[in-house]
Amino acid sequence: MFDFHVLLSLISIFIAWKWGDWRNWKLYYPTILYMIIGNLTYIILSKNKPLWKYESPIISGDFAELLIAFVVFPCTCFIFFQLYSKVNNSKRIPVYILFFLFCAFVYTSIEYLSFYLGFFSHHNSWNIYWSFAVNLTMFPLLLLHYKKPLWVWFPSIACAFLVIYRFNLPFFILK
Repeated sequence: MFDFHVLLSLISIFIAWKWGDWRNWKLYYPTILYMIIGNLTYIILSKNKPLWKYESPIISGDFAELLIAFVVFPCTCFIFFQLYSKVNNSKRIPVYILFFLFCAFVYTSIEYLSFYLGFFSHHNSWNIYWSFAVNLTMFPLLLLHYKKPLWVWFPSIACAFLVIYRFNLPFFILK
């Protein structure tokens, strides 16, 4: 018996170790925290009405969520910025668009495989197309955070409110 999330974490560590940009980890650290904060915010906001869940016969969904947040997301940043450094040599806009499409495709493909194998489920009108849209938004926001950290908060909060509104997530700030 295996767990997809543990395997994904181990593969992410290996790929990041082999091809990630570890030399500049201090530069990426704030963006890694931004990515983790975004995920933890989702967990809090969707506590009573989740849009997706990590499924596992071995570990709890909460532990899988933490594995993704604290292992896969940092590895993603190391790999993403290493790839970006190669794309950044090209000053042509279509190259950037293809790069973001590629990153979103990879993330969405991993989610689809996880869904297909039964380790991930969609809820409350969420589907793989919404995941692709979020992934397509996430990678430019990571780059924006890396380059201009303060500029990323308005679009991030706007996207969060769009998701809250579109999926009718309960948003209580008072008890």
